[in-house]
This record gives sequence, structure tokens and C-alpha cells, in this order.
Amino acid sequence: MDTHKLIKPLFASSVAAIFTISVPALAEGVSAGTLIENTATATYEDGEGPQTVDSNTVVVRVDELLDVTVTSLDGGPIGADPGEAVLTFEVTNQGNGPEAYELSVNPAIAGNDFDTIVVNIAVDTNGNGTYDPGVDEILTAPEATQVLEADEALTVFVIVTVPDGVVDGQASDIELTAEAVTGIGVPGTVFAGQGVDGGDAIVGPTGADGSAIGSLLVGITSVDLTKSVSVVDPFGGTSAVPGSIATFTIIATVGGSGSVDDLIVADAIPEGTAYADESITLDGADLTDASGDDAGEGSDATGISVDLGTVAGGTVHTVTFDVTID
Repeated sequence: MDTHKLIKPLFASSVAAIFTISVPALAEGVSAGTLIENTATATYEDGEGPQTVDSNTVVVRVDELLDVTVTSLDGGPIGADPGEAVLTFEVTNQGNGPEAYELSVNPAIAGNDFDTIVVNIAVDTNGNGTYDPGVDEILTAPEATQVLEADEALTVFVIVTVPDGVVDGQASDIELTAEAVTGIGVPGTVFAGQGVDGGDAIVGPTGADGSAIGSLLVGITSVDLTKSVSVVDPFGGTSAVPGSIATFTIIATVGGSGSVDDLIVADAIPEGTAYADESITLDGADLTDASGDDAGEGSDATGISVDLGTVAGGTVHTVTFDVTID
């Protein structure tokens, strides 16, 4: 008898592994504290038919990655003059777990034409992107943010004082730095047991700290007025006699690199004269006397006014009007 025929061969047919994650992944990676579970399965056939056997389940808890970025939201230098100025930044938790960040400001950057005085750091409480005194929260020492969830961003305002004595065109940089409250260090630094659910916290590529520069550019603007008069008498001469027409010319020179708002040039009608109706001009263009029609307005009682609105530094505007000597 061939005993080999009495032995049924065993054939292992396949081995598989079952891999599961307990929660979905975030845009910046799997959430800290997520349990990654893995179980292997083997299937085979023996003398009694198909068989399946599972391995033990291996569980890996994802550690917390500490990462942050800071960016300036100003889009370029902020125009400033002596007094308060506000710079706007965004702090973003680039890690995979909740984290708070301690903020600090350095106003003394190498190359500054002047250094500012830091007054406060505030957070955008109402979310409108504009600093609102009395509404937005002022951070107190240690100046730390609220806990930010993974991928969450926070708008931060740095309020500074520009000193007296600055000169038009001078510039100053201000640096805002955010450091993870859990800790900072070279990438890969481990803070054992300080992550989510008692896991470790690991410093990510940014070193768990980030910084950005905001800039101020002094735009001190001045307005200088020069007034002159020319006279034409009824006889073709330049004598000031009854019936002569006096034309007043007012030149507004706006200097500096900034701008001024709501610039209005006004003048009273001198005693002994009468305003010549519809005689106002601005830069050679005729204006009406009626209010609201254009930039001009004029009458004997109120005099003349010309609303130039917002005017940039480095420009010159000329206003003229006529009166008749009584």
C-alpha cells in the first residue's frame, strides 16, 4: 500500500491584513489621538477544508504634531505717522491636534529707520478683520492664544506707537512670533506624554514656532496754501476802484508721500466787495455755486468752498473766484 496516498497535503492559499483607522484624516494629516488598528488574516485549506486564522490586533495611537505658521495680512507696508498704528497677522495651527500659542513681538529689527513701542497684542474677537478697540480681546502676559484646533487660524493685531520725530518716507519692521505652548525645538523633538490623550507631542517641520514681518511706512503729509490776487479795472487797467474785478487765486500744495482726506479750500468774501456768481474754478474747470452739484459752493453770505476730497502727497491744486469791488 502506498502510504503517501493516505496523507492529504496542506496548501496555504493566502495571507491578508485588515487595516483600520478609527476617525477620518484632517487636511494636515491624521488627527492626534487617532487609533490605527491592524489585524492580519491567513486563509488555507487542510484535510477538513478551508480555514481562516487571525493574528492579534496591533494598535498604534497617532501622536500630536506641533506646527504653526504666522503670516502678515497687510499686503504691504502700512502708512503711518506719529501715534497709533495697527498691524494684522494670521496665526495658523498646522499641526494635527489642539494647541495654544504664546505670542511675542520684536519691534527692533535690524535696518529699521525707527523703532516703535509695542502697546498691545489683540485677537479678532468679532471676526471682521479690523481692530475694534473695546471689542477685540487684549491678551495679557503671558500673551497666549486660545487653544486652536488643527488647521484653525486666528487673526491677531499688533498695536504699536510710532514715535514723534519720524520723517516722511522712513520705514520700520515689526516681527510677530508664535510658539507652541507645549514646547518648541528642532523637528523631531519629543515631549513625552504631552500630546492628545496622553500620547507624545512631536515637534514638526516648523520647529513649533513661526514668525512674520509687518511693515510701517511713514507718510507725513502737509498742506500749504498760497493766495494771490489780480485786479482788472473798468478802464482796462489794474487799479482797485469801484467796479473793478478782483480774481483771487489759491494754490493748495500737498507735500509728503501719504495723503490727506476731506481737504476743503474755503474763503470768505471780503467786505466792500460782492461775489461774482458762478466764478469758481478748480484746476481751470468751472464749478457751480449750488451745493451738491460738484465740488464747489459759493455765495456772498457763506463765501466759497471747494471740496477736494482725498488728495495724495506731491500734488498741487488751484482754486480761483472773482469778486466785484463795490
